Amino acid sequence: MASDELASKLSRRLNIEDGVEQPVAVDAEPPHEDAQHDKSSTASADSELGAKLLRRGELNEGLGEQQQPSMKVFNPYTEFKEFSRKQIKDMEKMFKQYDAGKDGFIDLMELKLMMEKLGAPQTHLGLKNMIKEVDEDLDNKLNFREFLLIFRKAAAGELAEDSGLHVLARLSEIDVSTEGVKGAKSFFEAKVHAINESNKFEAEIRQEQEEKKKQAEEKKQRQAAFKELKSAFK
Repeated sequence: MASDELASKLSRRLNIEDGVEQPVAVDAEPPHEDAQHDKSSTASADSELGAKLLRRGELNEGLGEQQQPSMKVFNPYTEFKEFSRKQIKDMEKMFKQYDAGKDGFIDLMELKLMMEKLGAPQTHLGLKNMIKEVDEDLDNKLNFREFLLIFRKAAAGELAEDSGLHVLARLSEIDVSTEGVKGAKSFFEAKVHAINESNKFEAEIRQEQEEKKKQAEEKKQRQAAFKELKSAFK
C-alpha cells in the first residue's frame, strides 16, 4: 500500500512538471494557541538577546570600544586616595553584604535586592542603567572597583540627583563628602593637601596596628586569668 501511494506521488509530480496538472497550494495550519503564547512570552527576551548580539557585532567590527579588565592587582587604597581607609572598608563591607553569590560581583538581581533593602526599589531598566553607568568592562555586573566608582562620582557631584546611583550613594550611610585635590586653589595648596593625605593614611595604619596590638594584649591577659583560675581548682 505504501508503494502505491509513493507511485501516485511520483506520477503527480511528473504531471506537474509536464504541465498536465497544476500544483495545489497546501493551506498552512493555523498557529496553535500555545505557540502564540510562547511567542509573546519570549518576545522581550528575544529583544534583549538581539541587542546583546548587535552590541557584540559592533565590537567585533570595531565600531565600539570594549575596555579589557586590567591584569594588575587592584589596590583600592592607592587608586581611590580621596577616601579614607575606614570609608573604603565600609564600602567593601557593604559590597560583600550584597554579593549574595560570593563571586566578587554584584549582578542585576543582587543590585535589585540591594535597592529594595535600601528602600528605593528600581525598575528593570533603571537597574540596567545603574550598572551601565559604571560598567567599564561591559560584563553587565559590578566588581568592587566599579562599585567604588559610584561613590567617587557621588563625591565629585557627577551623578544626577534622580539617578539610581545617586540614591544608592545617599542611602548607603557612607559619608563621601570629602574634598579632593581638585578643590585646592593652587599647586602649593594641592601639595600640602597631598602631604596631609599621606600623613592621614599613615596615621590610620598606625591606629589599626595599635588596635590590633591592644586586642592581642587583652586576649593574652584573658588567657592568663583563665589559666590561673583553672589552676585554683586542681
